[in-house]
Amino acid sequence: MNSQAQNPLRGIAMKVISVVVFLGMQTFIKSAGEGIPAGQITFYRSAFALLPILGYLALRRELSTAFRTESPFGHLKRGLLGVAAMACGFYGLIQLPLPDAIAIGYASPLMAVIFAALILKEQVRIYRWTAVALGIFGVLIITWPKLSMFEQGGLGASQATGALAVLLSAIIGGLAMVQTRQLVRTEKTATIVVFFSLTASVLSLISYPFGWAPLSMEEKLFLIGAGFCGGLGQIFLTESYRHADVSTVAPFDYSSIILGIVIAYFLFGDVPTWQMLLGTSITVSAGIFIIYREHQLGLERKAARKASSPPA
Repeated sequence: MNSQAQNPLRGIAMKVISVVVFLGMQTFIKSAGEGIPAGQITFYRSAFALLPILGYLALRRELSTAFRTESPFGHLKRGLLGVAAMACGFYGLIQLPLPDAIAIGYASPLMAVIFAALILKEQVRIYRWTAVALGIFGVLIITWPKLSMFEQGGLGASQATGALAVLLSAIIGGLAMVQTRQLVRTEKTATIVVFFSLTASVLSLISYPFGWAPLSMEEKLFLIGAGFCGGLGQIFLTESYRHADVSTVAPFDYSSIILGIVIAYFLFGDVPTWQMLLGTSITVSAGIFIIYREHQLGLERKAARKASSPPA
């Protein structure tokens, strides 16, 4: 690890800033209102994210190398999964209270553990399987009251559909995480970020013939702001990993639920239910435990490699 990475407090600060900026992205999307197709939202989110990302890479003098890839089909697969996850997530975000959408989205890293075991053949021991099962139970506590609203029609049915959409987004997002793990074996972070935004922008245009909504200037500004925040959040997220280990900064992802509850209450009048708070507590606890186990296993693997290395 280089000297730049020896600053965990700075890494944590960058991570928290990324959480706030991504939450701003979600707030902009929700503020744009209902009636905007998910594919249209995905296009704005992806296309305008390129502005800060390309500017950032230019400042770091990494722009010229960011477009070099050994795995174009891998990026296409990552883009397809990412677009599907974003479209489902954005649809659910519009239909649900903001904290509920955030909390259900916490299922994504749990799904990534399952898919890593199935696809990448990673060894997952009983501790992590137990945490995954507990986390999924927490997500079910949050979603079940929403799913039971199908029979109510109107707003109830919309929230039920939204809960399913966010849950589907989390599942597809878990697959996308696994695909990203495969890409990082040969690709630079800058390359993954740029190609994802580019492919997502192009792929989301496929939804245009199916009818995009005419937007007011206010709605356009909200969606452009969402895209800009998405790109900016990615920059701060990347920077956080330059200054601290993933296990150090990852738990701060969960601070988004606290900020989300505050923003949802003051901007949208949403009051969290006890089911949402209970389910979120269980899911967050499971997620933090998985992060801890990943860190412990990483230390064990590092120690094993050091012990097996021949003396210089």
